[in-house]
Amino acid sequence: MAFPGALNVRSKPKRVPRGGTIAALDVGSTKVVCFIARVEDAGAIRVIGIGHQISRGVRSGGIVDMEAAETAIGTAVHAAETMAGEQIREVLVSLSGGQPESQTLTVETPVFGPEISDTDVRKALAHARHLDVSADAELIHSIPVGYTVDGSKGIRDPRGMVGEKLGVRLHVVTAAAGPVRNLSSCVGRCHLGVEGFVMSPYAAGLSCLVEDEMDLGVTVIDMGGGTTSMSVFFDGKMVWCDSIPLGGAHVTNDIARGLTTPLAHAERLKTLYGSAMPAVSDEREIIDVPQVGEEERGQANHVPKSLLVGIIQPRLEEIFELVRGRLEASGFAKVAGRRVVLTGGASQLPGMRDLAQQVLDKQVRMGRPLRIGGLAENVSGPAFAAAAGLLAYAMQQHQDLPALAPLMPPSTGLWGKLNGWIKEYL
Repeated sequence: MAFPGALNVRSKPKRVPRGGTIAALDVGSTKVVCFIARVEDAGAIRVIGIGHQISRGVRSGGIVDMEAAETAIGTAVHAAETMAGEQIREVLVSLSGGQPESQTLTVETPVFGPEISDTDVRKALAHARHLDVSADAELIHSIPVGYTVDGSKGIRDPRGMVGEKLGVRLHVVTAAAGPVRNLSSCVGRCHLGVEGFVMSPYAAGLSCLVEDEMDLGVTVIDMGGGTTSMSVFFDGKMVWCDSIPLGGAHVTNDIARGLTTPLAHAERLKTLYGSAMPAVSDEREIIDVPQVGEEERGQANHVPKSLLVGIIQPRLEEIFELVRGRLEASGFAKVAGRRVVLTGGASQLPGMRDLAQQVLDKQVRMGRPLRIGGLAENVSGPAFAAAAGLLAYAMQQHQDLPALAPLMPPSTGLWGKLNGWIKEYL
């Protein structure tokens, strides 16, 4: 049973008219971001409202306190609405947790004519829309990544070919029902409708990648506060995604425990002095570490920066090793090639790119939002990639349909519409 709020192959993409607005909500473990954008000429989008707030009630991408999360979401949305000068009713919501599962399936339908026609393709896609999942899971994405004809794979456009069975190869992403429904309920308590859910690494990829990377193969690693999620793009589409429940907040906790300092000070130390890779000067640089329960500033410990880096690096190595393991186990490591794009708020520590290259043995670049107008400097970095990607996702007029040559325009009359419906679904 698929959750009504989930965006899947059964839901038709909503066209956004020129001058219309779209809204994106990125609910993370450390921050909540709301973007409101207006559609301009030639399909360009410009952000007109921005709101971001420290996240409360969210842990590892899931809701753990409904009231706290509702307050944080409501505050971020209100700030964006105030800046944009208009209210929103629906939002696209990112999903970073929920134990996502990614698999490729093939749905086949018989071909009745002498060759495969537009009608056969429509029937196959209509049949795919009836894909169902178990009661304890929600269907988040069902993305056609290719076709098969009588079992032959690698076909981009089957029309005109001869065969008895036409198959649609689908990349299906599901998530645990509980976290998805809790997040939807929390957004609903803010008097907002959920237009759809989008996996964070999918949105981050749409935001940060250039077309050549999407076509040739690339891995996107979105490092958040409570989760690190990853996706693989190939031939212009996302073909795999996954998530692990570790992120920047776990590094902060390690610092707080290792240096016996409050969490707020641990976050400050990480931001000001933290690094993913050691440097020669770390032993000589001394930093002040306030102690838990000590009110007087003079009671702070004085430790070398190397001690701080020695706490940060092992946790980050663990995260990248887990990412490498998941990628190798998925079978998409070769498809992904040797290109990695690193993004997300937790990816901004100095030396992160070098550490990722060392552990993953791949070429790594930092990713930030591209092709989104109206973003101020403070919200145009890697930490806002997923939120910006939600806007890019909303602008894909046929987001869950394969790229084919244009079909004949349908008749607009009553009988024309009825005839089109009969051809597509019967």
